[in-house]
Amino acid sequence: MTATQDQVLVFGIAVLLDLVVGEPPTAAHPVAWMGSVISFFRKRAPKQGRLWPFIAGLLLMLVGIAFFSAGGVMLIRELGMLPQSIRLLAEAMLLKTTFSIRGLLNAGREVQSVLAAGNLPEARKRLSWHLVSRDTANLNEAQVAAATIESLAENTSDSIVAPLLYFAVAGLPGALVYRFINTCDAMLGYRDAEREWLGKAPARLDDLANLIPARITALLMIVAGALMMRDPARATCVWFRDRRMTASPNAGHPMSAAAGVLCVELEKVGHYRLGTGFRLPDSNDVSRVRRLLLTSTVLACASLIGLIIVVNGGQ
Repeated sequence: MTATQDQVLVFGIAVLLDLVVGEPPTAAHPVAWMGSVISFFRKRAPKQGRLWPFIAGLLLMLVGIAFFSAGGVMLIRELGMLPQSIRLLAEAMLLKTTFSIRGLLNAGREVQSVLAAGNLPEARKRLSWHLVSRDTANLNEAQVAAATIESLAENTSDSIVAPLLYFAVAGLPGALVYRFINTCDAMLGYRDAEREWLGKAPARLDDLANLIPARITALLMIVAGALMMRDPARATCVWFRDRRMTASPNAGHPMSAAAGVLCVELEKVGHYRLGTGFRLPDSNDVSRVRRLLLTSTVLACASLIGLIIVVNGGQ
């Protein structure tokens, strides 16, 4: 079996594992281990001033990237000594922990179901538990729906397209390094007094790592929208108009594309408004964005399998 066939099989098995089995227990989840290490580091990192917290955050990134790069290479080497079927399954299980399709779909469904039932307090809770870090206590129905759509759109890039793209071009080490960078940003990349400078390097590296995936995801969403009989020209206009309205240089791309496909206005009060002029979203739009996520993911998987073949030269 060629290297290309191996990588395609690992890719396919990992996606199948995600859709059928879902997430492994937290105690056995490498991303949870990453989170524990980052949390341990955060408690002991310097907090005063700018220079030392910045250096600490930068060192964390350099050490983590080196560790997961070298560790991923060593894992592949060790797995190569196992029988082929076991090796492929083990690598696929590791790759699966770097992305989440079923988890995002389920999170969106949970919010959508209670929102459709009129239980706004519960919808706020589930949104906060599963998808966003912002305060959801005072969000109205349209704002809960908008926040859910925004999170699912952004995470289509961060939690699906990006890790699978890095696997396609750099194998398992690439996917693990991306997941480490993204997890660091998720935990440290805030502008509060404690993490403003500690999280500076993680945030900038995460911006760089997601530069291409976010734009690919927006394009995939527009194509997926066309397959869902939505106007691609209108979606593209909204994407180009609103993609820079978020503080993040990347999040605005998939979110504005989703707003254009669904023809809804997505507003985070005091921060941004995407799809201005469209109607406010409701629970039905959460169902639609879940379908958009799934269709975009199918397109991404097909495209990335092609990329694996190109990168490996068919060998």
